[in-house]
Amino acid sequence: LPGTRNRWPGPATIRSRCGTAADRLEPLDGPAPEPALPAEVTSADGEEVTVAAADRVVPLSGSLAEIVWTLGLGDRVVARDVTATFEEAAELPVVTRGHEVSAESVLSLRPDVVLVEDSTGPVEAIDQIRAAGVPLVVFETPRELDAVTGRIEAVAAALGVTEAGERLVDRTEQRLDTARAAIPREGEPPRVAFLYLRGTAGVYLLGGAGSGATSLIEAAGGVDAGAESGLDKDFTPITSEALAAAAPDVILVMTKGLTSVGGVDGLLEIPGIAETPAGMDRRVAAVDDGVLLNYGPRTDEVLASLTEQIHAGAAEAR
Repeated sequence: LPGTRNRWPGPATIRSRCGTAADRLEPLDGPAPEPALPAEVTSADGEEVTVAAADRVVPLSGSLAEIVWTLGLGDRVVARDVTATFEEAAELPVVTRGHEVSAESVLSLRPDVVLVEDSTGPVEAIDQIRAAGVPLVVFETPRELDAVTGRIEAVAAALGVTEAGERLVDRTEQRLDTARAAIPREGEPPRVAFLYLRGTAGVYLLGGAGSGATSLIEAAGGVDAGAESGLDKDFTPITSEALAAAAPDVILVMTKGLTSVGGVDGLLEIPGIAETPAGMDRRVAAVDDGVLLNYGPRTDEVLASLTEQIHAGAAEAR
């Protein structure tokens, strides 16, 4: 009918190249690399760390775990944190309580090396692991697409598998280039608002310039509506005023967050969302929690999925 907005069919989760849900990894081809150790590296917090063995590895973020596994060293991983949600890690013991590291749980597994991000905490747990004499390497938390290759190289260097790291960087760059080639270049770029939702905990946040999603949204041919509207922090509570200023054409969420509010219908009940262009058109993009902001070996799949979702229905909506 004239004046009636078309309804977009809804979000889809990221899919792997084999057509199944992307909860499995794709290690490098060929035999698993043999670490050349000791490796001496400078941790992101300035500490000089010597990694003498890598038979028992504990990566304390889903992103780091994904890189270790994809390098071909998954059989050396002896624990995971709650953000390592891919299938291969499912049976490993969890050594975090919520998102906080349990030093006692980590140390009980007698790790040769522990890998953490600069956002991993609490600080007391990190200090306790180091005080026990365990080599612990800190990596910067990735915030943009350009961090992908350097991050792979840094993890590979810490584990003594630099050649495998180079091969994984080459593969990742090729796949990112393929994903970029499919990004639409014509017309107005869609304004995308990244929302962090945990309905069961009453957490409803709008992402700004520090959310970590800006680079990915821009790479997919969109505009980060929160950052562009002047939100320079990572997240701010969702308000009708903030949503009106952002005026998103598309809302980006993590799949668990969308589920936690009751799907798209529940999302539209959050004050202010139904009145945005995205809400009126029901244009919602959803990507799995475990990969969206990992900036690692599967980021090409995230970019391809996000590109498809944020540009879907654009012509009809206009």
